[in-house]
Amino acid sequence: MSQSFRQPEILDIARREGKVSVESLAAHFNVTLQTIRRDLSDLAEAGKLERVHGGAIHPSGTTNIEYEERRTLNEIEKAGIARACVEHIPDGSSLFLNIGTSTEAVARELLGHSGLLVVTNNMNVANILVSNPDCQITLTGGALRRSDGGLVGAITIESIRQFKFDIAVIGCSAMDEDGDLLDFDIQEVSVSQTILSRSRKSFLVADHSKFTRSAPGRIASLSQIDALFTDQPLPADLAARCREWSTQVYMPM
Repeated sequence: MSQSFRQPEILDIARREGKVSVESLAAHFNVTLQTIRRDLSDLAEAGKLERVHGGAIHPSGTTNIEYEERRTLNEIEKAGIARACVEHIPDGSSLFLNIGTSTEAVARELLGHSGLLVVTNNMNVANILVSNPDCQITLTGGALRRSDGGLVGAITIESIRQFKFDIAVIGCSAMDEDGDLLDFDIQEVSVSQTILSRSRKSFLVADHSKFTRSAPGRIASLSQIDALFTDQPLPADLAARCREWSTQVYMPM
């Protein structure tokens, strides 16, 4: 079966089952694993699927990918983004790191920094930074979201309002073509908006998969962000807008 026939059927299977694996598709079509990997990469580049470890999932505009899937999605790219980001975070800074696997990657890259004060609503970030003895860690409190270790709600927002951070490092679930930053959980949207309002500088860490996704809740515009750290060039129109907004865009070297 040719690629033009395989790929629509792969999409049909992904819509029905939510996820497809390389091995099961190779057996289904009687082709090699490498052939299926190429098909999935093509579909992911077209924004029709999202690659995860061992396969791909069907993207949704109303529900997020499960945390364990997000943790392995573009893991190498997120590490590179995080390294680029921490180059712009000086020792002795006060930071907020919010919920997300990209901000967790930033936390891992901060283990060598000194004199940090990090406030977070991400229990995973706090657990990572415990390994840095020269980092003061404050958890916001709030309602625990068991799915990913996030803290959200009114208590979280009230806690954040007690601070003024040097730098906020945030992630998002999606970014539309106008440069709006989007998320799935409305409580998390409110928390992120409060973080931005209490920070002198704001950094966004987001890999290229966010450029082709959608989500219902609007956090802010890239025009409100000082620097975006990503792994691939932005679409031309959005890159031009970032220049107009003086939003700096950095990619790993």
